[in-house]
Amino acid sequence: MFRDMRRNKLFMPAAEAVAILESGSNGVLACAGDEGYPYAVPLNYVYWEGRIYFHSALEGHKIDAIRRSPKVSFAVVAEDTIISEDYTSLYRSVIAFGTARIVSGAERIQAFTAMIEKYCGDRPEEEKRRMATECERALLVAIDVEHLTGKDKYRGIGTDPDE
Repeated sequence: MFRDMRRNKLFMPAAEAVAILESGSNGVLACAGDEGYPYAVPLNYVYWEGRIYFHSALEGHKIDAIRRSPKVSFAVVAEDTIISEDYTSLYRSVIAFGTARIVSGAERIQAFTAMIEKYCGDRPEEEKRRMATECERALLVAIDVEHLTGKDKYRGIGTDPDE
């Protein structure tokens, strides 16, 4: 169902791809937007318990798109170094494919807590707990990852660029 990577010399092992998802601070969500146009939006996220979670306003383009068609992809670029003399760049990136869904109940609180810890870990514990349990201004969305692929251009140094 998912394509193999064309330049397989750049293939990143799964553990490294997961490490990029765990350490990244932002990614780009891509989904089917209005009238057949793709819709890609950068956002903060947390990779927790094998899923990607992000928060969203209660309504808007992103939520409408997910409700209409929950199949999405999510990309994270960990490194990107331009090598001008070689007309290229070296990079590490990950793309996850999966199904997005709005979460509720205990999963919402636990995943929201993980997201708050990632981005606001320096805040007082009481404040973080309150935010995770009382925030009703945001939806929490999970991407149940079905396929994950990572690409590491650093692995390809010295190889034929067309392979």
